[in-house]
Amino acid sequence: LELLLAAVPRNRRLLTVGPTGSTHALAVALHGARIGLDSEVLTWPQEMHDVAAATSVRLAAQARVTRTRSPAEAYLRAAIRRIRGHVHWIPAGGSSPLGALGHAAAALELVAQLARDGIPMPEAVVVPLGSGGTVAGLLLGFAIAGVTTRVVAGRVVPRIVGNPGHVLRLARRSRGLLERLAGEPIPHVDGSRLTIEHASYGGAYGRETPAAAAAAGWIRQSGGPRLDGTYSAKACGHALALARGAPDGAVLFWLTFDARWLDAVDDIPRDIRPPR
Repeated sequence: LELLLAAVPRNRRLLTVGPTGSTHALAVALHGARIGLDSEVLTWPQEMHDVAAATSVRLAAQARVTRTRSPAEAYLRAAIRRIRGHVHWIPAGGSSPLGALGHAAAALELVAQLARDGIPMPEAVVVPLGSGGTVAGLLLGFAIAGVTTRVVAGRVVPRIVGNPGHVLRLARRSRGLLERLAGEPIPHVDGSRLTIEHASYGGAYGRETPAAAAAAGWIRQSGGPRLDGTYSAKACGHALALARGAPDGAVLFWLTFDARWLDAVDDIPRDIRPPR
């Protein structure tokens, strides 16, 4: 979001879409408020769990929320709202060529950290696959760094969204944008470095699976962060399964949302804290 929010005119309202418990929408509303911007969110129903419910409550306190019946209706209303003007569109999940560059930078940061500490790169990085921006950015970042780490994407959305064609197109568009901005050649993204794992989905967006619940419980008992059942817990479940058959350090789980934040309102700047 840092790159997506950087050039927003201060007389605009942020507009985005997402399911009822969208952590992306909450992040847009929260960080938009930190730079003085109001947010409007169009949501649609999803299967709910504790983290999604808590996110929905926080979102309603932080943004103007309009509930719709489906993604199609939400996008239609968003298009009409954009035509009327005075809003700045943030794509679902922040997944755009510019947004993906933030994840590419994170991949480069990981490579630099491990190199500094003398730790070899993992064979695989496991990450949830939603709108695709995180996965696309990691693929691009690892390509720029020249490492052979695979990105294993645990699909948590329908195949029409979570598919290799969509991810690789986004990664290549992001590469093209960076090449234009940098004025120099950028390494190509190797599609063979992407693996999409479909069993994580569980049949519906937001539907918790036994493997995800077990992974979330194990992480909590081990002193780790609280995982959400829509994204992180599903990807973590697959990461643990991969790690059981791999050498130590071969698999890295990429956490995309630390749900402990939902219990820690005191960590939010006082002037934009939602009610408890």
